[in-house]
Amino acid sequence: MGDNGVVNVGPEPLTFDDVIRVARHGAAVRLSDDAMAAVAAARQRIDELAESPVPAYGVSTGFGALATRHIDPALRAQLQRSLVRSHAAGSGPEVETEVVRALMLLRLHTLATGHTGVRPTTAKTLAAVLNAHITPVIHEYGSLGCSGDLAPLAHVALTLMGEGVVRDADGNLVDGGEALKRAGIEPVELAAKEGLALINGTDGMLGMLIMAIDDLTRLLRTADVSAAMSVEALLGTDAVFAPELQALRPQPGQALAAANMVRVLKDSGIMASHRDPNACTRVQDAYSLRCAPQVAGAARDTVAHASNVARWELASAVDNPAVLADGRVESNGNFHGAPVAYALDFLAIVTADVASMSERRTDRFLDVARNHGLPAFLADDPGVDSGHMIAQYTQAAIVSELKRLAVPASVDSIPSSAMQEDHVSMGWSAARKLRRSVDGLTRVLAIEVLTAARAIDLRAPLEPAPATGAVVRALRESVPGPGPDRFLAPEIETVVRMVADGSVLSAAESATGPLS
Repeated sequence: MGDNGVVNVGPEPLTFDDVIRVARHGAAVRLSDDAMAAVAAARQRIDELAESPVPAYGVSTGFGALATRHIDPALRAQLQRSLVRSHAAGSGPEVETEVVRALMLLRLHTLATGHTGVRPTTAKTLAAVLNAHITPVIHEYGSLGCSGDLAPLAHVALTLMGEGVVRDADGNLVDGGEALKRAGIEPVELAAKEGLALINGTDGMLGMLIMAIDDLTRLLRTADVSAAMSVEALLGTDAVFAPELQALRPQPGQALAAANMVRVLKDSGIMASHRDPNACTRVQDAYSLRCAPQVAGAARDTVAHASNVARWELASAVDNPAVLADGRVESNGNFHGAPVAYALDFLAIVTADVASMSERRTDRFLDVARNHGLPAFLADDPGVDSGHMIAQYTQAAIVSELKRLAVPASVDSIPSSAMQEDHVSMGWSAARKLRRSVDGLTRVLAIEVLTAARAIDLRAPLEPAPATGAVVRALRESVPGPGPDRFLAPEIETVVRMVADGSVLSAAESATGPLS
């Protein structure tokens, strides 16, 4: 990270924080001196190959199944333009600005490694487009996650050429050439190898993986808070979360989740009210309460694995052919998205399962046979009022969708390019559905927090733990407490925002300190 929040882009790997700052917070980028030297050295080698009578893939030949044709030097500029225009073939809704900015940054980093052979001016132009907050329009469909995220990246390359459609800094749809002109950026006339270098990477799926990891790191801590609120308000026990019991099964995420729940429940008056074994006849809690750390902890360990995959990919220079340090330009298969695709699919599985357990805890609050003295559906006047009955329906609908989204994309493969590209990763598709999964988990956890907070209020005059009480107070600034039925959807959306922006987690941490 450079001064003034500028992200320095050089041959060395970017960090997760670099990606988040550029993608989500609009940070500027600066190509380092080392990057420019590496880019210039690699370009010199590409120029030598371009002048040679010996065909070199991607430099003086066609691409994919058309790689057998040697392209006359007079046609090579047209070759690059044709490559980008034909590959910018996406369809469907626009993807989010943060995804496009992450993709652009990650492609810029690969250019900065000096392994792609682009000219320095091309790398500088990509950086300038990022800094001008020009966002090429990229569509939902078009990438098979092999040979890179071809169509998405081609839409970016089209912008560098002064073509296509973009969103300007104010979010308006603008012609790509007009946007560059307004920003004082000269369009690039692509030279040999450059079109291929701009589109042959796993940047889209990697950017979405890093942002999902950022979201899930926060959401899994929030899941510990929501689970603790449910254990408290359902008169469950925290004895099962004791460290000596967790130590019997040394799964690292489980220990962290259990320790978080212990801290969140510390000094709870509600918990203290039923600790007397003579007054409490329950032997043990249901799995959705008792096993919360086992599930949320395993999800944490999965995120840790995905983080390793993402770090390895951040240290990569994905292009084909690649310029090696000794000057050789070699064809390779590093663009295949399988490593990233598997991690994305794995995260969709655990996201669905954490949400499924959350929904089961919410359901327990609404059933008088299982909620230990609370009114049916937490309603003010059951029969007249429905309370949170349909909020649980909403959770159930989302969880059902999350289970469908957990079906892996990476086991699918549709051959392309006349069977030259006969096995593809579908990593982009895995990333797109994971974003929907993360949104679903956010909503499910929000409904659990909203319901548990209502139940905690209904346990009055018993006092909640300082941490859970802080969460309830944070909610009550925007969402009223128990009472007759109200228009519920806006209250749910308020808490969804509070879960998404970290407000719920921050409220709990105001009492516990940072949770793990």
